[in-house]
Amino acid sequence: MRIRTALTVLPLLALPLACAPADEDDGADDPGTSESSTPAEDPTDDETDSEAGGVSAECSGDQAPTLEAGVLTVATDSPAFTPWFVDDDPTNGEGFESAVAYAVADTLGLPVEWTVVPFNKSYAPGPKDFDFDINQISITPERAEAVDFSDGYYTAAQAVIGLKDSAVAGATSVADLAGYKLGAQTGTTSLTVIRESIQPEQDPAVFEDTNAAKQALLNGQVDGIVADLPTAFYITAVEIPKATILGQFSSDTNPEEFGMLFEKGNPLRDCVNEALAILEGDGTLAAIEEQWLSSEVEVPVLQ
Repeated sequence: MRIRTALTVLPLLALPLACAPADEDDGADDPGTSESSTPAEDPTDDETDSEAGGVSAECSGDQAPTLEAGVLTVATDSPAFTPWFVDDDPTNGEGFESAVAYAVADTLGLPVEWTVVPFNKSYAPGPKDFDFDINQISITPERAEAVDFSDGYYTAAQAVIGLKDSAVAGATSVADLAGYKLGAQTGTTSLTVIRESIQPEQDPAVFEDTNAAKQALLNGQVDGIVADLPTAFYITAVEIPKATILGQFSSDTNPEEFGMLFEKGNPLRDCVNEALAILEGDGTLAAIEEQWLSSEVEVPVLQ
């Protein structure tokens, strides 16, 4: 069985690769950084409309319940990877998640200020110094106990990447993968897929970020790595051309939606959901996906 999946790969330079695996808990309690940047102009429009398009009055402009009145503070990790962001710069409005964030802000009638929050810190319980975090964060029941999520803005499958000339490249099923050393970024759905769906004979390698996982693949520390499908396409097409996508996991059995993450009880979530409903209804979300993630490709489904 093959699933036709949307994705376009941008001809951009590969990001620098990091090096070594980290303990899964490393960084979970790391306070991280919160350096902020404010774009010189909103990439979605030359001027922010004083009235948001279609949202309720309490969600529009200065009336929206944001951390700072009249400003939408959006968090993501650093580095910010393609195709979700471009040139490690969320403020340029390029890349799927940057474009979605600015589209939501424009619908709410708000300018955007970006802040850096490590992936693992984002879904830790407690107060947040951002309005929402957008960083390929899968909506899971476990995370939803500590934070709130918006409605999903993208549904992604997980995929396995291996080097073309390696033994694992011959794997065509989940059972075939069980005998190999696999790895993924800490705290991700990718790591959960290895543990719960593949259940390999060896404990998976756990990495601080995707760069470290890619370098481990190149170094032969792991036979394969797991990532969401758009990231897998970019890695194999641009960053590691000698790698290939071995297959993806069925979205029927491993559904995964990315949601914007909020502090528990944050009333802004309802406003963002209003904005997302508008963007979905008028075709904006689909157009952004088409621009940054879309193209007809076929990837085998691992059974």
